[in-house]
Amino acid sequence: MKTEKSLKMKSQIKPKVRFNFNSQKSQETINGYLFLLPALVLLGVFLLYPMGMAFYYSFTDFYLLKPDQIQFIGLENFTYIFQDAEFKQAFKNTAYFALLVVPIQMAVALGLALLINQKLKMKVLFRTAYFSPVVMSLVVVSILWTFLYNPNEGLINEMLGMFGISPQPFLTSPNQAMNSIIVMSVWQGAGFQMLIFLAGLQNIPKHLYEAASIDGATPWQRLWNITLPGLRNVSVFIFVTITIAAVKLLVQPMIMTQGGPLGSTKTLVYHIYETGFNYRDVGYASSMAVVFTILVLIITIVQRKVVTEERG
Repeated sequence: MKTEKSLKMKSQIKPKVRFNFNSQKSQETINGYLFLLPALVLLGVFLLYPMGMAFYYSFTDFYLLKPDQIQFIGLENFTYIFQDAEFKQAFKNTAYFALLVVPIQMAVALGLALLINQKLKMKVLFRTAYFSPVVMSLVVVSILWTFLYNPNEGLINEMLGMFGISPQPFLTSPNQAMNSIIVMSVWQGAGFQMLIFLAGLQNIPKHLYEAASIDGATPWQRLWNITLPGLRNVSVFIFVTITIAAVKLLVQPMIMTQGGPLGSTKTLVYHIYETGFNYRDVGYASSMAVVFTILVLIITIVQRKVVTEERG
């Protein structure tokens, strides 16, 4: 009886699962984690750690030239943000840039993609010409357009003079500076979105256009009922990427206008950079960076919710 009882108890005990390091599956798992390790280390050092330090510094009065005199001040930095006139102006400039550049750049990119998708003799040349600004450094492009926008000797004003239009101030005018940066940004970035739209156009079944032509559909009807619905997923991707890039605007105003004239082109990211590195007020710059991160998260969540509801 005792032997049968002990055997029964042993049978009820679950065997311990042992990890066999010599098996092929285990070795593949270890190799996978080893391949991920460098990326995880870089992610932690250059992303997670700076984010954590910025969150910590946002509650302090950290001044860059006095790193040994950091004091905890609570929510004082965040309270001052809503009283900062420069922050409010930078927020308005960023919103204005994003609200204009996103639809304009998407429309230009779609128009170029529709043009390139036609049966043209020099299609490869046009595709290369439209995409070439994307591979150029944004700093170089900004410097180039600064010369083009020169109010006295710029090429654009020379061309306007041929049509009897007086020289325009462009970057030196508070009313024209941000619009000038928008034009330059659309010219520089539309080529990348053009290729994505072009890939989406080529994935739309051709027989849909053939059937629509047989039914007597006009080009506008084919565009509205076939092309645009077929590009819905691509359009969502492009919309999100352009919006994120627009909110993070920094290089163009830094190189072309230094945030001027009269703060008309100073964006949120440029204001954070200027406060942290030029004014050395790292604590306040960190608090603005935290607020900016929250704004980007809110925009991303809203976009995702809207897209999910449309698909549903």
